[in-house]
Amino acid sequence: MGNVHDHAHDHGHDHGHGAEEEEGAPGTTLADRTYIPAVMRGIKLTLARFLQPKATVQYPEESVYDRGSDDRAIGTQNPRLRGEHILVKDEQGREKCVACLLCMAACPALCIYIEPEAAPADWGPDRERRPKVFELDMLRCIYCGYCEEACPCDAIRLTPKLYQPTTSRLERVYDKQRLLENNQDAQVPQRPRK
Repeated sequence: MGNVHDHAHDHGHDHGHGAEEEEGAPGTTLADRTYIPAVMRGIKLTLARFLQPKATVQYPEESVYDRGSDDRAIGTQNPRLRGEHILVKDEQGREKCVACLLCMAACPALCIYIEPEAAPADWGPDRERRPKVFELDMLRCIYCGYCEEACPCDAIRLTPKLYQPTTSRLERVYDKQRLLENNQDAQVPQRPRK
């Protein structure tokens, strides 16, 4: 019995060495041990990037998605990109927001602050309230889109406009007027169907 066990053990041991020699384990050659192939691949990649640079975009003057800069752009913009917010206007140019406070309640970052007031009498019976104060702190915002989902009248939207750099924290708190004027391309009263 001892013979059979020893024979099986020896056979398995020989089989392991044979497989190692056939495959050539990593780090067995001198080149692998000195990292020469890895260093050469790194130098080749560095030279390729140096001689044909992809893009240095002068943001915010240029966008990484500019159509005229296809050779330098990072690709096409994702249609689901969530960028800066806007307050939408209706067909008469009035803000669509009815100050229901649902967006403020849905916001997990607590970055929306609204003070409602009565709507002007000449607005007719379709609206009782509007926001007197609508502030959105873009530094606290996590761009989750919950405000957009919670709004029953499509009054707040996240647009594909990329975040603009500023020099002070106060500039990143958008008031009602700035939200109404932000990203005019997205100011369509009726959102296109997805």
